[in-house]
Amino acid sequence: AAAPAPPGLGPAAVAAAGRRAAGARAAGAGQLCCLREEGERCGRTAGNASFSKRIQKSISQKKVKIELDKSARHLYICDFHKNLIQSVRNRRKRKGSDDDGDSPVQDIDTPEVDLYQLQVNTLRRYKRHFKLQTRPGLNKAQLVEIIGCHFRTIPVNEKDTLTYFIYSVKNDKNKPDLKMDSGIH
Repeated sequence: AAAPAPPGLGPAAVAAAGRRAAGARAAGAGQLCCLREEGERCGRTAGNASFSKRIQKSISQKKVKIELDKSARHLYICDFHKNLIQSVRNRRKRKGSDDDGDSPVQDIDTPEVDLYQLQVNTLRRYKRHFKLQTRPGLNKAQLVEIIGCHFRTIPVNEKDTLTYFIYSVKNDKNKPDLKMDSGIH
């Protein structure tokens, strides 16, 4: 017999919640990572992070030697490979480095901003505000790539920005009314 439904939830909502919970438990439970590294299948326990074609493409451009094991019946990866992929995707070349592939990729001290967290309308407003030239009909991934390149080129005067931020917090200002020298608000 089925358990009684919690107050306020119908049987369909209870069933859907049960399926989601079962799927979350089964995501990596007892399964091994679906990746191969240097020809060998990873023996670590899979977590809830999954491998996708987009991730495969981005790491193959970075010359990371991991790939999906074709015999795996799932796409879940271990925490080790998840962290490896995230660290590789967040690396950027230092300015002035040659792009011939001989020099190692080094980390910059600036934090990476995850533009995927923004809504498409917000990305479009950013594009319109900075008058970025793009072809019409871009999807979110394309917008994030173009905006990310532009965003990383914006010069920031850290001292002025922090001063303005502290001023705004102390004076409970919601709108920028203090003009900064950078010209970008």
